[in-house]
Amino acid sequence: MIDDRPRYMISVAAELVGMHPQTLRIYERKGLLDPARTVGGNRRYSEGDLDRLRRIAELTDDGLNLAGVRRVLELEAEIAELQDDLLQARRDAD
Repeated sequence: MIDDRPRYMISVAAELVGMHPQTLRIYERKGLLDPARTVGGNRRYSEGDLDRLRRIAELTDDGLNLAGVRRVLELEAEIAELQDDLLQARRDAD
């Protein structure tokens, strides 16, 4: 299970995933990422956010633009939800 506690400030998160902090801001502005915020409004990134950033990097490295990345991430989330539904239906059937 991924630890989803927001803990990394933007500079640390960017360094951990090998990106520039401005890139993280762009991804947030484009709706690809939604980090938690402190009371003061500072971004805090979780391990789940870092995994998502790494996935975005993989997809852009493969040549997708940000609209394509958004669609792939949406479809991957939908697939995960359908797989969870199927697993639950199988459990209910047993």
